[in-house]
Amino acid sequence: MITRRLILAGAAALAFTSSAFAEDWKTKFPELTFAVVPAENASGVTERWAPFVSYLSKELGVKVTLRIANDYAAVIEGQRAGNIHIASYGSASFARARLTGVTTDAFANDINADGSTGYYSVFFVKANSAYKSIDQLKGKNLGLVDPNSTSGNNVPRFELDKMGIHDAEGYFSKVVFTGSHENAMLALSQGTVDVAANQWTSDDDSTLAQMLTKGMLKNADGSAMKKDDFRIVHKSAPIINGPYAYNADLPEEAKAAIAKAFFDAPAKDKAAFDRLSDGQKKGFHPATTKDWDGTIELIKFVDALRKKKAS
Repeated sequence: MITRRLILAGAAALAFTSSAFAEDWKTKFPELTFAVVPAENASGVTERWAPFVSYLSKELGVKVTLRIANDYAAVIEGQRAGNIHIASYGSASFARARLTGVTTDAFANDINADGSTGYYSVFFVKANSAYKSIDQLKGKNLGLVDPNSTSGNNVPRFELDKMGIHDAEGYFSKVVFTGSHENAMLALSQGTVDVAANQWTSDDDSTLAQMLTKGMLKNADGSAMKKDDFRIVHKSAPIINGPYAYNADLPEEAKAAIAKAFFDAPAKDKAAFDRLSDGQKKGFHPATTKDWDGTIELIKFVDALRKKKAS
């Protein structure tokens, strides 16, 4: 006969087992490393992410260490080696990680202020230039971000190919990889390049908007540049926001705890979440690895372009 005592004993045993599993993963992983790609300068990344990483440490009950990667490839290789447990990826770098056998699983991406979960790759020029379209920029200097950047290299090359420009290096006088989205906009503002590829969600949510807010872009006379000092000459189709991904080999209890901490963040630590997103995001959207299958096809296309050029 099933008695109340047996039911209570079973519930207690289940609770003990669940607690034991939770403690077990924390014993095995007393410290987690969270890596982010260098979308902006190192101090800016630290200021943006440090409060959120502190929140994660508190919620997970283990130390979470922020690692600012030197480039996109460093995040990929860090997860491959198991030295990075959680990563903020761009869509293309996540696709590249999967294509090259990294065991990483997406669990979330950002929700924009309007409720969407995508953004665009755009080509910026300075508004006081004569350039109104890409076909007016032949023989000029193009600023890209990083070979593994979605909006800063892969989508721009895909967009150029659609315009009949199959070889960017042959079309432009010089193609420069600047290393970060901020550096691409700095190169444009300083005249090092004539056109720069970058990420853009809206006029108030982009690398450009963040840099203008921080007063990072200056005119030749030292005055602060404004939004109207730049012009978009081409905008891509929507791109899915890059994922947050954890190492697939982590215990399931750890993965569940990490995902829950992310989804709870806007309510549990609004200040840290708002600092992370500049107040431009609504929260985190549940995602799965398969959501980036389309990006893998994009990467394959760009790889094929490069091989064709090299042959």
